[in-house]
Amino acid sequence: MPERDAPSPTTLTELPLFPLGTVLFPGALLPLQLFELRYLQMIGECERQGTGFGVVTLTQGREVHRPGETEQFEPIGTRVQIERIERPQAGLVRVWCRGMDKFRIEATQQRSDGLWLGRVHALPPEPDVQVPEDLQHLSTQMHEALRQLSGQPSVVPHWNEAWRLQDCGWLSHRYGELLPLPLAMKYRLFALPEPLMRLELIGDLVAPTSDAASGGKPPANS
Repeated sequence: MPERDAPSPTTLTELPLFPLGTVLFPGALLPLQLFELRYLQMIGECERQGTGFGVVTLTQGREVHRPGETEQFEPIGTRVQIERIERPQAGLVRVWCRGMDKFRIEATQQRSDGLWLGRVHALPPEPDVQVPEDLQHLSTQMHEALRQLSGQPSVVPHWNEAWRLQDCGWLSHRYGELLPLPLAMKYRLFALPEPLMRLELIGDLVAPTSDAASGGKPPANS
C-alpha cells in the first residue's frame, strides 16, 4: 500500500500567519509582545497543539490592525517554533520564537477574528555550500559580531545552535538578520534560493563600508 502519510515537497498545510514589518531569517530569534485578540487566540491554539505559526513580511497595512485597513504581505515566509511563553498580566503575552524554515503561500483566508490562515508548502532546504576563499573575511567579521552579541543578556539564547560560519546559507542568514538594510532588500536576500549568491550580494553590500582586514562587525538592528 502507498504511504499516504509521507509528505511530498508540494504538500499543502494550513498555517496561522503573523504579518510583521520585518523579515525573519531561519535561525533568528524573534521576541514578540502580543495583545491583539487574534494573536492571543493564535498563541493559545499553538500552545495547546504544540505547533508554531508563520511570520510574513508586510507590504501594506500595519502590525496592529486598524479598522478599514487592508493587510498585504509577501508570498514567502518563515515557520517559527515557540521557545518560551510568559503571561505577565491579563491580555498580554510575551513570546520568544525561533525561525525554522521557509515556506511559500499558495492561498490565504482571514478568520472572523482577523487572523490570517495560509495554505502553504515548505520550500526545500538550502544546499550546504562552503564559504569560498574570497568571502572568508565575512566569516571572520561575523564571528566577532556573534561573540559580542552573545554576551548580551537574553531570556532565550540569541542563537541556539553551533555557529556554522563556513556554511554560505547560515552565514548569509546571519548577515541578513543583523545588517540594517531596507526592508525590500532584506526580503530580496531572504527569498533567494541560492546561498552562495546571497552571500556574494552581501559581500558587495558590506564591502564599501567595512574593513575586512580589521575584522569589524556588521551593525545590528536597533
